[in-house]
Amino acid sequence: MSSISNLKNVIGLGVAGNFTGHLEQAGEASDFKDLVIEDPNAPKGVFPFYIPADGDHFLHTFPISADRVRLGSDDENHQPEPEIALLCDLEWEGDRVTSVTPRQAMAHNDCSIRREGAKKISEKKNWGADTKGTSAQSIEIDQFSKGGILDRYRIASFLKRNGTVAAYGVDSPAASYSYIYEQLLAWLVVKLNDQVDEGPLENISEWLAVAGRPAQTLISIGATRYTEYGETTFLERGDQVIVAVYDETRFDEAAIRVLAESNDAAASQGISLLRQDVL
Repeated sequence: MSSISNLKNVIGLGVAGNFTGHLEQAGEASDFKDLVIEDPNAPKGVFPFYIPADGDHFLHTFPISADRVRLGSDDENHQPEPEIALLCDLEWEGDRVTSVTPRQAMAHNDCSIRREGAKKISEKKNWGADTKGTSAQSIEIDQFSKGGILDRYRIASFLKRNGTVAAYGVDSPAASYSYIYEQLLAWLVVKLNDQVDEGPLENISEWLAVAGRPAQTLISIGATRYTEYGETTFLERGDQVIVAVYDETRFDEAAIRVLAESNDAAASQGISLLRQDVL
């Protein structure tokens, strides 16, 4: 089990565009149209959503909750983003990150405001306390490579409204991320050190310095594609968001659906479950 309160000392970062088709569904693909990206299959970049340091910037507000998500303005659309978050160790040499080592994986809701005119991704990601979701149930990572534990895991998500549960994201294998395992880690090291402030992206090395070059980071590695319902349905107060990262050798899709429809806690083994009430 992970403790959400322990994440207050951990910088929060996200990977944009690591699942084919998600940015198009979210209406954000055009934000990256002027960026030069050598590999068309690569994620678009890294964004910050929480900086653990004193200051008056909006990213200094701790946004993570394991049981609720709080909407901002009623005039804006808020949309869950179901994904996997990795709690990672960072190794440093001077002011440069030399390695990123995932230790735990959790179900995560990178909830976003679909805000027209936002200049940076981060402007859509942290609008106060209880605006992100990370499960208190963690999956210990044996090896972040093919043949490791995450090969068996899938990501499913649901929205419960007025007692009715609907699939929100497409149930997807963890291994189907565009960049995963060693390829993702090598890419992350480059981006944490050398990503520049350009278009919707920011200089992550500067944010790491503000955070005191921390020993750990929570990285949400990208949202799955939406179902047709998920693509067109935004959050309302009284809803419930459910994200499950589950071992397909222990659970099938029907069992996960039953779990989403109930209010029961998940089994302790083989699953990381996030259930957030929308306030």
